[in-house]
Amino acid sequence: MSPVRMGRAAVKSVSAAELGARTTELSMALVSGADQLDPTQVQLARRVVDKAVERSGIGGEHTVVALAGATGSGKSSLFNALVGADVATIGARRPTTSRPTAGIWGDADASELLDWLGVDERHVVETGAPSGSAGAGPSRAPAAVEVVGSLDGLVLLDLPDFDSRELSHRREAERVLELVDVFVWVTDPQKYADARLHDEFVSMLSQHDAVTLAVLNQSDRLTSEGVTTLSKDLARLLVADGVTDAKVLATSTVTGNGIPELKQRLANAVAGHAASRQRLKADVVGAAVRLRPGVADGEADVGAIPRDELDTSLARAAGVPIVLDAVARDYRREAFAHTGWLFARWTKGFAADPLRRLRLDRTGGRPPIPVAIDGADVRAVLGRSSIPAPTVSTVSAVDVATRAFVRDASQSLPVRWAQTVEDAVDRGEGNLTDALDRAVIGTSLRARRPVWWFSVNIIQWLLGLVALVGLVWYAVLWGFALLQLPRPETPAVGILPLPLVLLVVGVLLGLGLGVLARFWARVGARHRRAVVGKRLSESVAAVADEHILVPIDEVLMRHRETREHLDAAAG
Repeated sequence: MSPVRMGRAAVKSVSAAELGARTTELSMALVSGADQLDPTQVQLARRVVDKAVERSGIGGEHTVVALAGATGSGKSSLFNALVGADVATIGARRPTTSRPTAGIWGDADASELLDWLGVDERHVVETGAPSGSAGAGPSRAPAAVEVVGSLDGLVLLDLPDFDSRELSHRREAERVLELVDVFVWVTDPQKYADARLHDEFVSMLSQHDAVTLAVLNQSDRLTSEGVTTLSKDLARLLVADGVTDAKVLATSTVTGNGIPELKQRLANAVAGHAASRQRLKADVVGAAVRLRPGVADGEADVGAIPRDELDTSLARAAGVPIVLDAVARDYRREAFAHTGWLFARWTKGFAADPLRRLRLDRTGGRPPIPVAIDGADVRAVLGRSSIPAPTVSTVSAVDVATRAFVRDASQSLPVRWAQTVEDAVDRGEGNLTDALDRAVIGTSLRARRPVWWFSVNIIQWLLGLVALVGLVWYAVLWGFALLQLPRPETPAVGILPLPLVLLVVGVLLGLGLGVLARFWARVGARHRRAVVGKRLSESVAAVADEHILVPIDEVLMRHRETREHLDAAAG
């Protein structure tokens, strides 16, 4: 129930801790998502945060109530009736009120608060005097309702007319209304239904209906039935403006009707000194609610989004297929150098080193030196690889795959957040291409030499030596024949001389083992290609994480933080 609407109802308590927590949450939401939220609402929310911090830092337990209304509504007369003195100027020429005037109840010093409000005209109400005796006219009836509670701590403001012809007056009223704790909207039978006032003013206050009271002043001009009818109609209009559970109090400074009831409601607002925090809470909640449409109800899980197409396109752009072909050729080349026929290995020199042509890994399968280096160090030492630049179709495939991934990641996000996700991603125009090249350079493309290479190599050397022994034996025999010396007896295997057997066996078995080793080298090359392909896939995936997934996840994390902070601020 509203603090200023019914009987002796008190203001719903809002603790300083709750207000501080909500204000902090709103401030954190502005920190994490200000660039992606509505700039107009962000500016308003920042003003709310600043106001809450400043107002909470002002000492004292005052409640600021503002009388606001249109020209001719009798605001100043009502102010004087409540203060009990002719403080506000009343005149036929309008607008009369140009600057806010303050009436202060109680002995507590309100100077700091009024300085913050920017109110210079101040009047201290003598609580011992019979309130309402001056400025109300001789025909006003005495109060029929006894006020329960004290008005000590009340700061009542008479604001300039909201519809004043002077633009400065209207701006002053709007400025002060943003700072006060309780609104008392004063209208009259002539202007209570004015569409312009409802659209431009009352609707603005709809977020603060818990601290708003509508007063139908000058009720002495109406019959009792007219007062009832207009009060109901005004309540209906307020509900249409967004002021839920609107209540209307009819008053007259001529007859005094409704003045004691209004004082009672002001006393209820002052009781507990909670109206200021209630107003600030309403402001914080309203700001959070207005910002909430700027974030979605959830975010995508980047780690759960399919990325096969993205990784495949990046691998092609990095030249991974070319590198893997070179790795397979290099394996076969090295296998031939270790397992091929001993007397044909010299032909290896005619085949270019496929990895050296690409200026890639030459570690030879040795364990890496345990020194911490990064991609920039590798690039500085090795320079850029000689992998051919990606084709136009490859670059286009990367762009298509990246856009598809971004679309999945930003699905259901508001436009500003979706655009931020897209802007955070490097699609090859920045460091992505260099990062892919460094990833390939920094990936080991070799492994330890297979054990079977060593075994076959020993056998080939033995077969080569056997063939060489047979050949040398024949050379010696040829020398004896050339010198016409008696030939020594030559051992035989069956009908074949032993040197011939050694030569033929050494050559044929060496060639056969070389052919068999080449077959196994092709199998080993496929295995090496798969192993290195896995390494390169991990390196390319790490680049995708750094340049695509991590930036997207950072934006989504800020979105989640912003959403959670706004929800916490709005409660």
